Amino acid sequence: MPALSMIDARQGKIHMLDENGLDLLFRKARTPLRWTTRTVEEDLLRQLYDLTKMGPTSGNCSPARFVFITGSDGRERLRPALSEGNVNRVMGAPVIAIVAHDPLFFEQLPRLCPQENLRSWFASDVGLAEETAFRNGTLQGAYMIMAARALGLDALPISGFDQALVEDAFLAEQGWRANFLLCLGYGDFENQLPRAPRLAFEEACCVIP
Repeated sequence: MPALSMIDARQGKIHMLDENGLDLLFRKARTPLRWTTRTVEEDLLRQLYDLTKMGPTSGNCSPARFVFITGSDGRERLRPALSEGNVNRVMGAPVIAIVAHDPLFFEQLPRLCPQENLRSWFASDVGLAEETAFRNGTLQGAYMIMAARALGLDALPISGFDQALVEDAFLAEQGWRANFLLCLGYGDFENQLPRAPRLAFEEACCVIP
């Protein structure tokens, strides 16, 4: 079986990943608690974003913004914002991404979605803009996790941090809002515990005809 199966030759669309692809993204992927010392180059971060940005968002609104912390100075600025239990696992990651969103994302809509007059909707409704930015920014953060796995990286999402401290230290100039942290690198899985259980279809899903 080819690595990517069922390719529509006419449209160039990939209809299904093979078993190895599904394992890489989902079934055998693990969340690391420790990291190797292998570095992550900036070129790989650019590839990571180029994949992430292709995921769908409402009206192509694309509100997510990402700050990649790669050096010791940035880590020390971040340290005071981390909850005690997350310090070691976060500080040991080769890259720490702040997954954020731009509250004024709608200013880009005339370029991102020129067919619709969407900017006016959000510019006149702060609540709608905030809800849309948070929901779609979170969605894009999830796309980044899957893109990281697709590129051979491991990913650890973290929500145990002081949002205000992170925004003051890293996002104040742009006016962006922090959502969660995403540690990126190459995990050290030696002696890692077995995967935690997941809910069965019958527990988590309903099918309504």
